[in-house]
Amino acid sequence: MPTILFKPQNRKVEVETGINLLDAATRAGLYIEGDCAGKGSCGKCRVKVGRGDFGTPTPAEQKHLSEKELAGGWILACQNKVNADCVIEIPIQKDACRRKTTLAGGVEQLVAEPLVEKKAVKLKRPAVKDQTADLERLLLELEQPQLQVKPRELVSFPRLLRENSFEVTAATAGGRLISLEPGDTTDQLYGIAFDIGTTTIMGSLLDLRTAEVMAVSALTNPQNAFGADVISRINHASKGIEELNQLQGKVIGAANEIIKDLLRRTRISRERIYEIVAVGNTTMSHLFMGIDPTYLAPAPFVPVFQRALEVEAAELGLSINPAGRITFLPNLAGYVGSDTVGVILAAGLDLNDGKNRAAIDIGTNGELVLAAGGRLMACSTAAGPAFEGAQIKQGMRAAAGAIEAVRYSEDDITCSMIDDQPACGICGSGLIDAAAALLEAGLVLPGGRFVDPEKEPDKVPEHFKGRFKRQKGGYHFTLVPADQSDTGEDIVITQGDLRELQLAKGAIYAGLIILLKEAGIGEEDLDEVLLAGAFGNYVRKESALRIGLLPKLPLEKITAIGNAAGDGAKMALASISLRNRAVSMTGMVEHMELSTRPDFQEIFIGAMGFR
Repeated sequence: MPTILFKPQNRKVEVETGINLLDAATRAGLYIEGDCAGKGSCGKCRVKVGRGDFGTPTPAEQKHLSEKELAGGWILACQNKVNADCVIEIPIQKDACRRKTTLAGGVEQLVAEPLVEKKAVKLKRPAVKDQTADLERLLLELEQPQLQVKPRELVSFPRLLRENSFEVTAATAGGRLISLEPGDTTDQLYGIAFDIGTTTIMGSLLDLRTAEVMAVSALTNPQNAFGADVISRINHASKGIEELNQLQGKVIGAANEIIKDLLRRTRISRERIYEIVAVGNTTMSHLFMGIDPTYLAPAPFVPVFQRALEVEAAELGLSINPAGRITFLPNLAGYVGSDTVGVILAAGLDLNDGKNRAAIDIGTNGELVLAAGGRLMACSTAAGPAFEGAQIKQGMRAAAGAIEAVRYSEDDITCSMIDDQPACGICGSGLIDAAAALLEAGLVLPGGRFVDPEKEPDKVPEHFKGRFKRQKGGYHFTLVPADQSDTGEDIVITQGDLRELQLAKGAIYAGLIILLKEAGIGEEDLDEVLLAGAFGNYVRKESALRIGLLPKLPLEKITAIGNAAGDGAKMALASISLRNRAVSMTGMVEHMELSTRPDFQEIFIGAMGFR
């Protein structure tokens, strides 16, 4: 079997002949950037051959790689199969998670009302005249004679009692014994809230006694190796149980890495983590639980489950107390998951305050919620992952070196990069800014087409003409020249990029119009629009309005509320009352299925244009 050495990680893996490099890297536990699930259409899984021969470049490589890159040994991992020993260099992936962990939350203070309770007790010692069994003795002291106890909790219980002078602490939740511990450990009561995103997984460690957030950690979802969008992952899972287990293993493995990091930073024992509450879109909830999501993809988009699911940590292999409770909040529909429940909870949209309020969670998927006239409605739109940088020629997540802001002045279009690093690509906020700047400069028409500097030279100022270049599929405009970029090539926005942006923003806006139409109000009747998620927090409202992503409202009516899905998970973890409120939303929220609306396509087409 051929052996691959991946550098700079120095990870070796033996693989069968004929496997492609993308799959080989996944088996080695390494992540290679790629959005198209190995189809060769995104051109982002670039690796460099240190040793080995992979033959003539494929059509996909000729399309996505320059002659200089091809000559320098660069190839696409998904396009090349391993037939002999080789050495492959994987470019260091820049961390795009830090921003999500530092978002200002929409929740000012969490309420501490934990489900898990701990009680320290000192039991009477047994005697010949009192031969009450150890367990019954404990339950009598706890005043919970009906408490459910699994044999696993009793394995070391008799020794635990006697080695600690019959002084122990019992942790209970929902009528069940979770843990028996030596001495008094009532000051140690912790849980983790997870936001299982398609792109990013984030965990927040809480002290359940006070609802204090003690640490936050995040990782890129390693399922990205199987595609940037949920449909790609559903298709992979549908191939069989091995592929389903592969996807579940990736997300559980990432969750355990986050847990490990949280515990390392806080010096807390995994045995003292008694509960996890998680949110995510419907596909992520299925994959996290190891449940086949195949039938989410075709109409009528039916999930296997909608209610909140609870399992023990040991069932999923999560590295907390083995008997700890894992609760995944309920899904609302096939493409509206518990992450939307989290947004509703964090924003208080279910409280019916009499205002017309809309929430838009823009990420790899787009979910919208409208609270109006005593009704609560939600829908999802097939916006695609363009806002996360996928399907954009030089798109990337919001990591160091990503163009995050673009400004137009009378004689220039300038860019700002994350962490002030040299440009290496463009993230979602930069893409929206770039489109808005090009519109302001008159270089892009409302229909989304670049002005042709050859056919319409009078419409392009002289100082911009050199930044236009013709390519297959139309012109592109240089945002950062090669001599100023980190990659040594121009960082550009293409005609295709503009089209992807139009499709994405058109879908979001059309979904909102459908909800408003259903409620019998216009966009001018909205009292507030809330932007949720990392993207919503960093996008400039002025640019979002300029391109027609958001309704025409005064800026003061548009508010970024941070990672509201994650905030909702923290609220539901900290307070059982709030969790019950979240669970009840399945019977409260009306789901609008846009694919069955005869008016959606017309509204969508009308929403694609720039303003």
